[in-house]
Amino acid sequence: MPREPLLRNTPDAETRARDEALRPKRLSEVIGQKAVVERLRIAINACKKLGEPLSHILFDGPPGLGKTTFATVLPQELETTIQMTSGPALTKPADLMPYLTNAQEGSILFIDEIHRLPRVVEEFLYTAMEDFRVDLVLGEGLHARTVSLPLKRFTLVGATTRSGMLSGPLRDRFKMHEHLEFYSVEELAEIVLINARKLKTPIEKEAAWELAKRSRGTPRLANARLWWARHYAASEHEGAITLDVARAALQMAEIDEAGLDRQDRRYLEVLVEVFGGGPVGIEALSATLNLAQDTLADEVEPYLLRAQFIIRTPRGRVATPKAYAHLGRTLPSNGVHPPQRELFT
Repeated sequence: MPREPLLRNTPDAETRARDEALRPKRLSEVIGQKAVVERLRIAINACKKLGEPLSHILFDGPPGLGKTTFATVLPQELETTIQMTSGPALTKPADLMPYLTNAQEGSILFIDEIHRLPRVVEEFLYTAMEDFRVDLVLGEGLHARTVSLPLKRFTLVGATTRSGMLSGPLRDRFKMHEHLEFYSVEELAEIVLINARKLKTPIEKEAAWELAKRSRGTPRLANARLWWARHYAASEHEGAITLDVARAALQMAEIDEAGLDRQDRRYLEVLVEVFGGGPVGIEALSATLNLAQDTLADEVEPYLLRAQFIIRTPRGRVATPKAYAHLGRTLPSNGVHPPQRELFT
């Protein structure tokens, strides 16, 4: 079995605790996503002046870009409460009822991974979102009757990494739909510096920049890199994160200059060395790497695609010349493999 890398983008308990400790508390503290922040600021100001609850909001984008952060900032700005749950936890309408009945006027109900809501729960949400009521069926057979239960006006905030999996009726009930983009290195470096101050850890600007460069445009990974560098500095040095300390920490974590970890590089090595650069189907890669197809498609491939190390074709995955260069491998004498020739000419 392959050894798991030290730093993966996994939502385990330690990751959640770390993110919570470093998460901004106010909208003014959020770094990056400037257009989203400005639209939310306007919506919040309007709701305060009009005395209305905030419109339902859907945040979508890759993991680690701040969807949960925005959801937790909103109640701070609105001076209200928040209830948090996730799509997989709501298996039937009864699971949703306590959240709806406990919602206060103007409060926030946050549903993470909302695309994983079962259809029966999703349909139960329709009237709650639109009319602020739920229809309950009491009794059975001829004695059954429907009772309409009014709800306080609340704001539903949904987060999803796959907005295309949401049904049209549910997606249309969100008045605001905000897509979160990847962060620049400058923005990530600023996040690292701010969070290092929160952790009372001295850090050089060059070290923050180095951690940011290897964080794939994702704040969650930048926090993970910072957390590891902090532990490494405390254990092996005097506690301060210098450029040399940051590089040594990342080297020990097997994070290279492009932000690839051991699992990413192994994927590229198998694609290049075993399958001749492709094209190859994900089933063959999954079997060779001994990793689930979902892990490859959801965790490994997105960054490799975005960084242009691989491309997807109708015939399968193909390594690009950039992947060969990164691995220090030489392309065939004709420059590209025969199956790739038409892709790069």
